[in-house]
Amino acid sequence: MNKGQTPLLSLRDVEFSYPDAPPALRGISLDICRGERIAVLGNNGAGKSTFFLVCNGILRPERGSLSVSGREMHYTKQELTALRKQVGIVFQDADNQILASTVESEISFGPMNLRLPRQEVEQLVDEAMSQMDLTAYRNRPPQYLSGGEKKRVSIADILAMRPEIILLDEPTASLDPKNTELLEKTLDQLSAAGITLIVSTHDVDFAYRFAGRAVVFHAGRIIADAAPEQVFADEAVIREAGLKRPVLFEAARLVRRALPGIPANASPRTMEEFAEMLNFAKTVDKSL
Repeated sequence: MNKGQTPLLSLRDVEFSYPDAPPALRGISLDICRGERIAVLGNNGAGKSTFFLVCNGILRPERGSLSVSGREMHYTKQELTALRKQVGIVFQDADNQILASTVESEISFGPMNLRLPRQEVEQLVDEAMSQMDLTAYRNRPPQYLSGGEKKRVSIADILAMRPEIILLDEPTASLDPKNTELLEKTLDQLSAAGITLIVSTHDVDFAYRFAGRAVVFHAGRIIADAAPEQVFADEAVIREAGLKRPVLFEAARLVRRALPGIPANASPRTMEEFAEMLNFAKTVDKSL
């Protein structure tokens, strides 16, 4: 976080439990700032989904506090409406999020619930459809779209609310490689527009490419919060959270061990960056 910057969201000592179950969140403290790209990692039951629901105001902490742009939430109706406009969730299964009979009516649902003027709603819907390349699908029933197209509709649902933060739960789940690539390009565009993106995922290769920050949950606690290369280098965190390391992270480690001349901080996150690392390796060791 830049010095003097007020976080968009702050959680302080947040705790939450479901009935007849161990605590889902145990003393969670976290600041989320404008423009961040955060990967939320951890095994099933670690607390990731509950964390998302607290951030969006669907769940209210039993202890601790949630602050929005420096103001603590008291969970009035007005505050909750503002929070859910500012923080949108894209759920893993798009079919559970899509309800309307056409793409246009689906995307207009949120702005209409805010009782915005019709002309403003139409503008927001047009902008969201354009951003997600859905204009040609305006009158199509979303239920009959492909998995990747439905994912884009569910993101457009949130974009029409003009959020500052988007939470994405397992966004690459069930997508084929082509649609995964399209999704990643979409996330890059949203990030470039200044939207904060928080992704919960088991796909460590995707997380490593995407994130500037990795937050690892285990048994309701945050056990790591750092740059992805630092998190994946931490043997204790990997072991405790049951994580695998990204393929490119491991490959880069092998190259660095084999060629001491490679900088210790060389951590390529894409195949293009890994190719550049190998080309540099050739200048270090002419035998390659």
